[in-house]
Amino acid sequence: MELYRMLVFNELGDERGNLVAIEGNQDIPFEIKRVFYMYGTDNTMVRGKHANRHSQFVLINVSGSSRIRITDGRGHEAVVSLDKPRTGVLIPRMIWKEMYDFSDDSVLLCLTDTHYDGSEYIRDFDAYVKEVNEDA
Repeated sequence: MELYRMLVFNELGDERGNLVAIEGNQDIPFEIKRVFYMYGTDNTMVRGKHANRHSQFVLINVSGSSRIRITDGRGHEAVVSLDKPRTGVLIPRMIWKEMYDFSDDSVLLCLTDTHYDGSEYIRDFDAYVKEVNEDA
């Protein structure tokens, strides 16, 4: 299973400034069904702390920076720093994610391929590890 994939989006711009356009099924490998973002998060706060059974995510810091701790529950872990508005990280289904170390100006944009369904979230890490390893 792929732990994550970095994505770099085309940056367009001229003397007026920069523009990044992201299209579903082109710049990211799924149709975008939900968009949400986090801002005003204290840098001591950890967000996320869950895995999703059905949803995959693309996370982009459109302003400021944050870090994402990603694990597959089988001993593979990575930490990704997001600090460029043209760079994102694709996180597949059933990967645990924790967002932290937010800068004061951080705006973390999240794109998903599903509508919200709270029942698909696994919010207990031990239960997540057990479920992942049962499927192995």
